[in-house]
Amino acid sequence: MSDDSPDAPDRDAETSGNEKAYWSQNIRLLWTLMTIWFVVSFGAGIIFRDFLDQFAIGGYPLGFWFAQQGAIYFFILLIVFYSVRMKQIERQYDLDD
Repeated sequence: MSDDSPDAPDRDAETSGNEKAYWSQNIRLLWTLMTIWFVVSFGAGIIFRDFLDQFAIGGYPLGFWFAQQGAIYFFILLIVFYSVRMKQIERQYDLDD
Protein backbone atom coordinates (compact mmCIF):
# COMPACT_ATOMS: atom_id res chain seq x y z
CA MET A 1 0.00 0.00 0.00
CA SER A 2 1.45 3.31 -1.08
CA ASP A 3 1.72 6.27 1.27
CA ASP A 4 0.95 8.93 -1.35
CA SER A 5 -1.65 10.71 0.76
CA PRO A 6 -1.35 14.48 0.91
CA ASP A 7 -0.58 14.48 4.66
CA ALA A 8 2.40 12.09 4.35
CA PRO A 9 5.00 14.92 4.11
CA ASP A 10 3.44 16.54 7.19
CA ARG A 11 3.88 13.32 9.17
CA ASP A 12 7.49 13.06 8.01
CA ALA A 13 8.14 16.66 9.02
CA GLU A 14 6.47 16.07 12.39
CA THR A 15 8.50 12.90 12.96
CA SER A 16 11.69 14.67 11.95
CA GLY A 17 10.86 17.53 14.32
CA ASN A 18 10.18 15.09 17.17
CA GLU A 19 13.42 13.23 16.47
CA LYS A 20 15.43 16.45 16.46
CA ALA A 21 13.81 17.62 19.71
CA TYR A 22 14.36 14.21 21.32
CA TRP A 23 18.03 14.05 20.34
CA SER A 24 18.58 17.67 21.29
CA GLN A 25 17.21 17.00 24.77
CA ASN A 26 19.20 13.75 25.01
CA ILE A 27 22.49 15.41 24.01
CA ARG A 28 21.86 18.36 26.36
CA LEU A 29 21.28 15.95 29.24
CA LEU A 30 24.46 14.02 28.38
CA TRP A 31 26.58 17.18 28.22
CA THR A 32 25.16 18.41 31.52
CA LEU A 33 25.79 15.13 33.33
CA MET A 34 29.27 14.70 31.84
CA THR A 35 30.15 18.24 32.93
CA ILE A 36 28.94 17.52 36.46
CA TRP A 37 30.93 14.27 36.48
CA PHE A 38 34.07 16.08 35.29
CA VAL A 39 33.73 18.79 37.93
CA VAL A 40 33.17 16.22 40.70
CA SER A 41 35.91 13.79 39.67
CA PHE A 42 38.58 16.20 38.45
CA GLY A 43 37.59 19.21 40.53
CA ALA A 44 36.91 17.59 43.90
CA GLY A 45 39.61 14.94 43.58
CA ILE A 46 42.41 17.13 42.19
CA ILE A 47 41.79 20.87 41.88
CA PHE A 48 39.89 21.51 45.13
CA ARG A 49 41.57 18.70 47.07
CA ASP A 50 43.55 20.97 49.40
CA PHE A 51 40.44 22.92 50.36
CA LEU A 52 38.32 19.76 50.79
CA ASP A 53 40.99 18.04 52.91
CA GLN A 54 40.08 20.25 55.87
CA PHE A 55 36.85 18.19 56.12
CA ALA A 56 36.68 14.45 56.76
CA ILE A 57 34.39 11.52 55.95
CA GLY A 58 34.93 8.37 57.97
CA GLY A 59 38.25 9.66 59.24
CA TYR A 60 39.63 10.33 55.74
CA PRO A 61 40.23 13.77 54.24
CA LEU A 62 37.32 14.71 51.93
CA GLY A 63 39.56 15.44 48.92
CA PHE A 64 41.21 12.03 49.23
CA TRP A 65 37.81 10.38 49.67
CA PHE A 66 36.47 11.99 46.47
CA ALA A 67 39.57 10.95 44.55
CA GLN A 68 39.35 7.33 45.75
CA GLN A 69 35.63 6.58 46.18
CA GLY A 70 33.37 9.62 46.06
CA ALA A 71 33.66 10.24 42.34
CA ILE A 72 32.72 6.62 41.65
CA TYR A 73 29.65 6.81 43.90
CA PHE A 74 28.68 10.11 42.30
CA PHE A 75 29.08 8.59 38.83
CA ILE A 76 26.71 5.75 39.79
CA LEU A 77 24.16 8.31 41.00
CA LEU A 78 24.48 10.15 37.68
CA ILE A 79 23.83 6.90 35.80
CA VAL A 80 20.67 6.27 37.84
CA PHE A 81 19.53 9.88 37.26
CA TYR A 82 20.23 9.54 33.52
CA SER A 83 18.18 6.36 33.33
CA VAL A 84 15.20 7.89 35.14
CA ARG A 85 15.37 11.12 33.14
CA MET A 86 15.67 9.30 29.80
CA LYS A 87 12.54 7.29 30.61
CA GLN A 88 10.71 10.59 31.16
CA ILE A 89 12.05 12.02 27.91
CA GLU A 90 11.09 8.87 26.00
CA ARG A 91 7.55 9.07 27.41
CA GLN A 92 7.40 12.75 26.45
CA TYR A 93 8.18 11.90 22.82
CA ASP A 94 6.13 8.67 22.84
CA LEU A 95 9.21 6.47 22.35
CA ASP A 96 8.84 4.28 25.43
CA ASP A 97 8.21 0.57 25.13
